[in-house]
Amino acid sequence: MIELFLSAFAMLFVVIDPPGCAPIYAGLTNGARPAQQRAMAIRAVMIATAILLVFALVGEALLRTLGISLSAFRIAGGIMLFIIALEMVFEKRQERREDRATKIMDTPEVEDVSVFPMAMPMIAGPGSIATIMLLVSRAEGPGQTAAVFGALILVLLLTLGALLAAGPLMRLLGAKIEAVITRLLGVLLAALAIQFVIDGVKTSFGV
Repeated sequence: MIELFLSAFAMLFVVIDPPGCAPIYAGLTNGARPAQQRAMAIRAVMIATAILLVFALVGEALLRTLGISLSAFRIAGGIMLFIIALEMVFEKRQERREDRATKIMDTPEVEDVSVFPMAMPMIAGPGSIATIMLLVSRAEGPGQTAAVFGALILVLLLTLGALLAAGPLMRLLGAKIEAVITRLLGVLLAALAIQFVIDGVKTSFGV
C-alpha cells in the first residue's frame, strides 16, 4: 500500500506540478491584496479537488457507459501523460501556461482567477483527471483506493501551500532552478507514462 501511495503521489505531483503553478499564480494575482490572494488560492484548490474527486469516483462508471475498457483508457492516458512529459522536458508546457496567464492579465475585467485558469485547467486539467482515473482503476480494495485519495489530498495541500507562498517561493527557486526541476520531473513522468501503456497492452492481450 505504501508503494502505491508513493507511486500515486509521484505521478500526481509531477502532473499537477505545484512548483510550476506558483509563478503563474504569482503573475495572475500581482497587485491583489494578500487577503484576496489567499482567498483565491484556497478557492482554486477546493474547486480543483471537487473536480478531481468527481472524476475519481464516477470516471470508471462513465467509461463503462461509453463502452471504453480500462485497458484502452490506460493506453490512452499513458500516451497523453507521455506527451505532457515531453512538453515538460522541452519547456513547452510552461510556455503554454504563461501564454494563458498573459491573456488573463490582459483582460482587465477578469479579477477572480480561482476558477479559470487556476482550478481548471492548471490544477484539474486533462492530465491530472486522466491520472486520478487511472490510479483509481488500478487500486484493488478500499485500502489501496484510500492510499490513492490520500496521495491526491497531499499533493493538493502542497499545491495550496505553493500558491500561498508563490512570491517568496519564486524568489527562493529562481527561473533556472525551476526549469531544471521541471525537466527532471518530466523524465520521471515519461517513464511512468510508458509503464501505463505497457500495463494496458498486457491487460488487453491477457499477458
